[in-house]
Amino acid sequence: GSMTGKGPRKVVDGGHAKARLLQAREFHESARSLVTLAQAKSYNGAVTLMVTAAIAYSDAVTAKARGVVNQQDHQSAPRLLREVLGNRLPEGQDRFFRKLLGRKDEVNYGTRSATLEEAQRLLLALDDFAVWAEGLA
Repeated sequence: GSMTGKGPRKVVDGGHAKARLLQAREFHESARSLVTLAQAKSYNGAVTLMVTAAIAYSDAVTAKARGVVNQQDHQSAPRLLREVLGNRLPEGQDRFFRKLLGRKDEVNYGTRSATLEEAQRLLLALDDFAVWAEGLA
């Protein structure tokens, strides 16, 4: 079928899901280190790592399920995840993913700094998202 009218995506081969999963875990652990150290004045860096991890987890899931990953605009990643999984995408994970991606724009382009408390909350939610994604990827 034609891909028109759908979000930007890239067709990938069979080994891609595993590679993306490894990347996701690395970004996730880097974010955890920053949050656990709790030495930063701002946690924007940690949030950005969490966003990168979440997108990599999502890519691993869509690569495994349908051999495609999101491309370019990070905001289209949840759309592709929903399109690929349909009703198998839990509402809570969908909500978290969209919220986290919204925070990316705020921390990268806004003036607001992510606090330690916020970073801790997002990390707990990412831990949950990761467990769910690992089960599908």
